[in-house]
Amino acid sequence: MVFARWKGEFRRWEKSPGEPVCDVDLEADAMLRERLSAIDPEAGWLSEESADSAERLMRVRTWLVDPIDGTRDFVRGRDGWSISIALAEGGRPIIGVLDAPARGQHWRAQAGGGATLNGVRLRVTPRAQFAGSRVPADMLPQVDADLVSVAKPNSIALRIAMIASGEADLLATLRWGHEWDIAAAALIAQEAGAIVTDACGKPLRYNSTFGEMFGVLATAPGIHAAAVDRLTERAAAAILR
Repeated sequence: MVFARWKGEFRRWEKSPGEPVCDVDLEADAMLRERLSAIDPEAGWLSEESADSAERLMRVRTWLVDPIDGTRDFVRGRDGWSISIALAEGGRPIIGVLDAPARGQHWRAQAGGGATLNGVRLRVTPRAQFAGSRVPADMLPQVDADLVSVAKPNSIALRIAMIASGEADLLATLRWGHEWDIAAAALIAQEAGAIVTDACGKPLRYNSTFGEMFGVLATAPGIHAAAVDRLTERAAAAILR
């Protein structure tokens, strides 16, 4: 139903400056909650468009959902948005689904079962040299001039998934982010052979108290250590801001 409304008529507003939302977000959230709760009624719920409840912390499993990740692209009629769904158990995602219907891309992953894009098995690039690594970015700072920018969709989930499909080698953020943006794509990337951590190189855990984490770093395995070295000082400075 989200794709059917894309480029159509819908109400839009800003939750906060620079944070667009539309009525399609809310309708998709309600539909997904109904359908996913029917699949696993014992699971908790954490979604961008639902009021959070501490009750989810008591559940063995929790759904982490962003009904439209990359709403800015959605409302502008661009294709860089996705629907992100993950099921986490014990702090780790066990199922990840990422749909980008405007791009004709359908990503799937299961913990220990690999990842696919449109049914084709995924494997990250074998890149071992940090210099020349491809990064989804509009522009790279001068300190990263040895890297190569590639097209960047608004959806961070899609940017992480680009590592899984070999369209990029490195994705890094140095800010606080929400678990619902990351969980599905992180599992897809990991199951394709990528290393996915926080910005400081530490493991990610989901269904936390606030549903947030500082930064995400997803890379081909051969360059992860170099990426952590490159970002350590910047990450530490960003946390203190």
